[in-house]
Amino acid sequence: MTTQTSNVALYERTVGNIAATLPGATAVFRKHKIDFCCNGDLTLENAARRRGIDPDELKTALESLDEIGKAAAPATMDSDALIEHIQAYYHGVYRRDLPELIKLARKVEAVHREHPNVPAGLADTLRQIESDLEQHMNKEEMTLFPAMRQRTNIKLDGLISELRNHHDDRSMQIHTVESLTNDFTLPEGACRSWQALYVSAERFAEDLMEHIHLENNVLFPRFAETESQAQTLE
Repeated sequence: MTTQTSNVALYERTVGNIAATLPGATAVFRKHKIDFCCNGDLTLENAARRRGIDPDELKTALESLDEIGKAAAPATMDSDALIEHIQAYYHGVYRRDLPELIKLARKVEAVHREHPNVPAGLADTLRQIESDLEQHMNKEEMTLFPAMRQRTNIKLDGLISELRNHHDDRSMQIHTVESLTNDFTLPEGACRSWQALYVSAERFAEDLMEHIHLENNVLFPRFAETESQAQTLE
């Protein structure tokens, strides 16, 4: 993939492709609030203009990245290794950390309920994300991932399309989390619990967006028949 895209002007490449092949690109996109997950099919130029960012500024930031270690980019992992990484890291982290994050959000909301900047509703939003993610992860672990590992002849397009729609919903929920926390901006004098809440919530949001990106832009296209045919024709 890297060889095929190296001759394509950066402006013309999609942000999903760039995120998948250029180490460090996801951090640049998050900094500039470029959605490389659910809108990963936008070209770099179009994504920048949609956000009101000078495309040259974004291009310069990407070109300044150190390309050492490109071989470790997610797009170079074989599918079995990528599936294992997704399950061991992302699925495991959500199940371990989300319950505590929800408890912390409820504590902050209760203790600081009179504060004008309290993130009212954050705990409920995180609880809904937890419930939705559990259903999503179970579907992947019980159905999608085994089929991918076994290289069955089962057509996966319908299931992949359904899971992409789930990703769109999770992306919208993350935007809600960002809104409730004012982009994780702490008010002056925030207590340690509030500080810990925003640090953990921001890390969770980043992990979830990276997770969605790896599936939407790297793993799923390898198994969705219609997407594979489209890539062959390009």
